[in-house]
Amino acid sequence: MTSLDPSDSDIAPPRSRSPARRIWRAFVGSRLAVTGLGVLLGLILLAVFGPLVVPQDPYDLMQLDVLDGQLSPGSPSAAGYTYWLGTDDQGRDMLSGIVYGLRTSLMVGVVSALAAAILGTSIGIFAAYRGGRIEALVMRVIDLQLSFPTILIALMILAVLGRGVMNVVLALVIVEWATYARVARSVAMVERRKEYIEAEECLVIPRWRILFQHLLPNCLPPLIVIATVQTGRAITLEATLSFLGIGVPITEPSLGLLIANGYQYLLSGKYWISLYPGLMLLVIILAINLVGDHLRDVINVRRLQ
Repeated sequence: MTSLDPSDSDIAPPRSRSPARRIWRAFVGSRLAVTGLGVLLGLILLAVFGPLVVPQDPYDLMQLDVLDGQLSPGSPSAAGYTYWLGTDDQGRDMLSGIVYGLRTSLMVGVVSALAAAILGTSIGIFAAYRGGRIEALVMRVIDLQLSFPTILIALMILAVLGRGVMNVVLALVIVEWATYARVARSVAMVERRKEYIEAEECLVIPRWRILFQHLLPNCLPPLIVIATVQTGRAITLEATLSFLGIGVPITEPSLGLLIANGYQYLLSGKYWISLYPGLMLLVIILAINLVGDHLRDVINVRRLQ
């Protein structure tokens, strides 16, 4: 006779895994996503600990030598180390400048995306929950802002505020919050009509608890994907604004400024001044997009199950 042992693999029900674990297993199933995540983590570690190992602080005038300006990659320095990526027109080591510029780019991207996510998500969920004129007013403001090019709004804000790292962050928050608010409002509208929300309202549960303990957690998956993509977009916008001379001041490290510094020397053969910062910017955006694209696919599949 055939044994009907419940432990038999053909009869026993499959072991359930938590949603977070299922999403993680699906995410690591993509080599491109894992590669992008590994590169991104490596760049974060480089930005945090890189200044401890690079040969100089490129924004410390006491460490610069004008005679070392525009040296080609691999040239030796008078101090005894090698400029592996060359120097710019002011004698700054390009490797050191890229590491310091990477710190600024990641800081601006992460801080602006996080602040815009908090602001936009709060407004979107509140508008979806209240409905009526408040929701209509919020949606009209969002539609009005999204009808203008993002770079144009950022340029107008910085023209008023002036150059500066925190001014760039503030400008990016102002131009990015509407995207989060629209997505949060759309997801919250679906959750708003579900029975558990109506039951909580009948129990006279405080509104803030309904919003932040029940609506918000169910809106997070798509917002996490948006935040990932918007971080890369914020880094690109910061580099563009700095390249145009209206973003980060020249006394601060920035990949956009490094690219702008070498732009005028491209025709004279000094390609490395713009090339290597541009490649670093490309690697950052590519890594973030690889992670964000696969994360979007994984979460969308999970929500459909």
